[in-house]
Amino acid sequence: MMAASLVFAPGGKVVAETVPGVVIDHSPKTSGIYIGSPSLAVWTNGDYIATHDDFGPNSTLAKTTVFTSHDRGRTWTKTCEIDGQYWSTLFMHRGALYLIGTSREYGAVVIRRSTDGGRSWTEPRDSASGLLLPDPKHHCAPVPVIVHNGRIWRAMEDAQGPGRWAAFFRAFMMSAPERSDLLNAANWTSSNRLGGDTGWLDGKFGGWLEGNAVVAPDGKIVDLLRCDMLAPRERAAIVRISGDGRQATFDPADGFVDLPGGAKKFTVRFDTRSKLYWSMTNVIATKDVSYRPGVVRNTLALISSPDLRRWTVRRELLHHETPARFGFQYVDWQFDGPDLIAVVRTAFDDETGGAHSYHDANYVIFLRVPDFRAASSEPGQPAD
Repeated sequence: MMAASLVFAPGGKVVAETVPGVVIDHSPKTSGIYIGSPSLAVWTNGDYIATHDDFGPNSTLAKTTVFTSHDRGRTWTKTCEIDGQYWSTLFMHRGALYLIGTSREYGAVVIRRSTDGGRSWTEPRDSASGLLLPDPKHHCAPVPVIVHNGRIWRAMEDAQGPGRWAAFFRAFMMSAPERSDLLNAANWTSSNRLGGDTGWLDGKFGGWLEGNAVVAPDGKIVDLLRCDMLAPRERAAIVRISGDGRQATFDPADGFVDLPGGAKKFTVRFDTRSKLYWSMTNVIATKDVSYRPGVVRNTLALISSPDLRRWTVRRELLHHETPARFGFQYVDWQFDGPDLIAVVRTAFDDETGGAHSYHDANYVIFLRVPDFRAASSEPGQPAD
């Protein structure tokens, strides 16, 4: 487990004596604004760019804040705020920085471009400038955007199915030619919307959401989704996508896989050096199995798989003994040479009495995992 560290905000103020990693942003529970959906990218000059949105009773549910680090994550400065952007992924493509997500909580699908490292962004006013799907009730998270077979791919959901939360999400895949204008909606193809069935897994399946576009071992695109589970055993779902991006299919007989932490949001990427898929997930300690798995976020671990089906816990990175009040969640990360670099939505103690709950995070932190391919159990580090 990672040792506690003294963390300073920009300007030298101590914001908490035990928060792990490097604090990027802090929003105390007294503000009524909680931190959500962090994402991370590396700009062409080596700067790290991070974003997060916010939620809570005093949030607009439609704002993303951008931060920059010029020193490989040691310190961070606020760059700008973007109104009308939510649940979004940062990604680099052909020398430009993009941000794709929704216009607000359950909003339209929008994309923006920056050519100056995130200081300024295009505005999605219409179908030619980044308004990709104008109808509301879309959902997503900061999950991978990948290029494969000449197309760029990004998993999405809508919230237009029947039933309660999780059950009403319908998975689909968006894609566009990789050399096309990504701000032009006409260049994007969407697959059919695929709903789940709460009768699957003997009635223990609650729904799926926050899917990852991943190239499977057979070279085909799949959507690897978080599964809301009503039992301790955590699963992910593999939805298959046709080569042209138009058809999404799922077979419950072999489409579910055991994935530690699969009931919470995760980011999966493939490493060409180790030939493994990697993720950071909220695994569940044995003593916490009495909780519904989706709410247990007090342990963060590094996991890997050779085939998206067999997953191994490689290292425990962060842990706190109190799952009701502490969480290290919604991790987005990138490869950085021998290391992994990550941004983590974090619920932790602060000078106002800590986060509102494990879910209602008061921090976003930066974390570096050095030499992540090593088999040792060495902990993650705040920064190098």
